[in-house]
Amino acid sequence: MEVIDTTSAPGAIGPYSQAFKVNGAVVTSGQIPVNPADGSVPEGIAAQAEQSCKNVAAILEAAGTGMENVYKTTCFLADMNDFAAFNEVYAKFFVSKPARSCVAVRTLPKGVLCEIEAIATA
Repeated sequence: MEVIDTTSAPGAIGPYSQAFKVNGAVVTSGQIPVNPADGSVPEGIAAQAEQSCKNVAAILEAAGTGMENVYKTTCFLADMNDFAAFNEVYAKFFVSKPARSCVAVRTLPKGVLCEIEAIATA
């Protein structure tokens, strides 16, 4: 197992890693829309979805793979009314259309609107 850690994505805010590479796969932790450069969170679901996708992409890149190799995602939304707007952004990044679960949750860390985790081939 190899721990993946990059400053190009937000650092863990708890006792976990950004990702692990194991047995030919990369498994990311959930990525919330925090800008790793300054810790800011953009306004609105579209901007937050984009930042979460960028964070996933940065971690995958650090692991030596990319978004095109993602085969499963789990997405968490604070409000299912944001589903369509979230999907518009998500589709631009996950062009391979990986298998996905998308659920509404009561709250997310830092009060954000979305979180994305991914599994990709290494």
